[in-house]
Amino acid sequence: MKAFVYGANGAAITEIDKPVPKGAQVLIKVHACGMNRADLGMIAGHVHGAAGGVGTVLGMEFAGEVAGLGPDANGWKIGDRVMGSGGGGYAEFAVTDYGRLLPVPASMTYEQAASLTLALTTMHNAVVTIGGLQPGQSMLVQGASSGVGLMAMQIAKLKGAKLVAGSSTDTARRARLSECGADLAIDSSDPKWADEILKATDGKGVDLIIDQVSGKTANQNLAATRVLGRIVNVGRLGGTHGDFDFDLHAARRISYIGVTFRTRSIEEIREIFAKMKADIWPAVESGKLKLPIDRVFPFGEIAQAVKYMSANRHFGKIVLKF
Repeated sequence: MKAFVYGANGAAITEIDKPVPKGAQVLIKVHACGMNRADLGMIAGHVHGAAGGVGTVLGMEFAGEVAGLGPDANGWKIGDRVMGSGGGGYAEFAVTDYGRLLPVPASMTYEQAASLTLALTTMHNAVVTIGGLQPGQSMLVQGASSGVGLMAMQIAKLKGAKLVAGSSTDTARRARLSECGADLAIDSSDPKWADEILKATDGKGVDLIIDQVSGKTANQNLAATRVLGRIVNVGRLGGTHGDFDFDLHAARRISYIGVTFRTRSIEEIREIFAKMKADIWPAVESGKLKLPIDRVFPFGEIAQAVKYMSANRHFGKIVLKF
């Protein structure tokens, strides 16, 4: 089968053997793959948790049909339309744990489905389970123009947030954040952006920040969070290190929580999928929760798709199609 593999000379489409599902794994005939920023690091040869390096089949998100079942895979049958996450998604066939799959609604295309799994599970966990957002509260998403960021704002609105703010350093993308629920769009490269948040919240700050930027924004995030507010560190696009005002953190009594899928057990991941599905799945089926697809590339043009994503000018998701 064809797969996008990181080899000794870099990443390229390569012919490899079709995987065989073992244990609790399900084999998927892939029809579409969602691209994610984390893929770019592995395409460049970096390690992402336990994944990456020579021989790695790249890609983390896909949609297709069930083509095979391991002996311990529960809840699925051959031919089911599914979307899911797991390693090796940039391939004609992929395997993943049965608990990392979701059914594709009848009205949804594979391209749409391939864009959703990571955004839904990551941000339901960050906004609702970890972030504890309640109706009437306020939230800021740092790095809001990515697929996961756009989904975070939609989930917040669905759960009854009073004020949803989103950040982007790009003027054009910032202007479009309202399409996915933003009441306020800020430029996080502006040194005074926190003042906008304070003005919009009567000087108190937001109840919750979903931070995908980190780095140099850390202290501004603290300043923009209310007393007893929460900051959930989801991503580090702005850097993994930065100055941190411990006194302000303590004075505001902010809960600062880091999350990642990389260190979670399969049991934890299954629980995240199950909680999301039990809570917000009707909104997915109805199309209320969805992501804009910026561009669809044929799988054979994956090199061009990587260049397009690396330029960081897209809004929403980039999808590969077989």
